[in-house]
Amino acid sequence: MADERAPSAPSVAHDRPGTGPARALVALYGVFALAAGARAAVQLSTRFDEAPVAYLLSAFAAAVYVVAAVGLARGGPAGRRIALAAITVELIGVLAVGTLSLTDRAAFPDETVWSVYGQGYVFVPLVLPVLGLALLLRPGQKSPPKSPPPKSPPPE
Repeated sequence: MADERAPSAPSVAHDRPGTGPARALVALYGVFALAAGARAAVQLSTRFDEAPVAYLLSAFAAAVYVVAAVGLARGGPAGRRIALAAITVELIGVLAVGTLSLTDRAAFPDETVWSVYGQGYVFVPLVLPVLGLALLLRPGQKSPPKSPPPKSPPPE
């Protein structure tokens, strides 16, 4: 009598949303969304006239972090596309704002999350999109070949 159990699909934990490196990145993006959002809310509500561009950039960074976290947490092709777009925007933003904050200090009278490449946050805003892109763009992991179902012992 043949064994009729279906072979189970191999489990690759790091490809499922909410596990492994993806879970760590979702948590980091969540923390940075909260930090950047809180910073921007305080700055925009109390000192908007001092450095509106810098404070609006911090609010924009918070929004980008939220979108990246949602995309990574959602997983699947659509979630990956959302996260990839958000993290690409983040990297461009960090590099552009970081460079401008060094070359044109007058444009940034106060710091943003991305000023000097995230120096105020120990450069995590610079490293985070690199890690996110590395996770999203890594070559696909091939699943191990399926083994045939076990054979029944020969009749005696």
